[in-house]
Amino acid sequence: MRKALLACGFVAAVLYIAMMQLITYDGYNWISQVVSELSAVGAPTRPLWFWLGWVYTALILAFGWGVWTSAGANRALRVVGGLILFSGFLCLLWPFAPMHQREVLAAGGGTLSDTMHIALSIVTVPLFLLTVGFGAAAFGTRFRLYSIATIVIAFVAGAFTAVDGPRIAANLPTPWLGLLERINIAVYMIWLAVLAVTLLRRSEKATPGSARPALTGAAV
Repeated sequence: MRKALLACGFVAAVLYIAMMQLITYDGYNWISQVVSELSAVGAPTRPLWFWLGWVYTALILAFGWGVWTSAGANRALRVVGGLILFSGFLCLLWPFAPMHQREVLAAGGGTLSDTMHIALSIVTVPLFLLTVGFGAAAFGTRFRLYSIATIVIAFVAGAFTAVDGPRIAANLPTPWLGLLERINIAVYMIWLAVLAVTLLRRSEKATPGSARPALTGAAV
């Protein structure tokens, strides 16, 4: 059961990357438009994103619980599990906080859901960084260096994304915003997949029939 829960992390990461790259509609440009525009009010892809989003949320909650129960004496890993669970619960709010399309926002048609969307975005970014940060402390040198590289890439891409973000509401050109945001999201999703594989490999190395191994900061 624990292995199945951990595998959910890998599946969730692959699913979300596939969603943001394969779901599209006529006129949508993934290089210049953000992922949230695929689920915006009035977007033809909103229903599909809505239902796949629930699948992703269920997978993330399962993975978070799997990480939590696999942590053993590894306190940093237990924090990672808790943060992933928290991000999963935040995912339950996203369907109720969609943004409106750019044209609507520029015409002053934004509503409370747009404000909620921005608030969730503000919470989500540092939550991702905290998750990776505690993950860096959970294992050995290789995983720590990989996690640091993930944080650096996400921080740089996120900073450029934040600069162009306000241009969406004004319906102004954002030539590279979609690509930068996708880099920001993808590095975190890949990190989740690597975390899942790392924990699955450690689980397989445990002696069959033995008690759950206490995961420490041993080299990975």
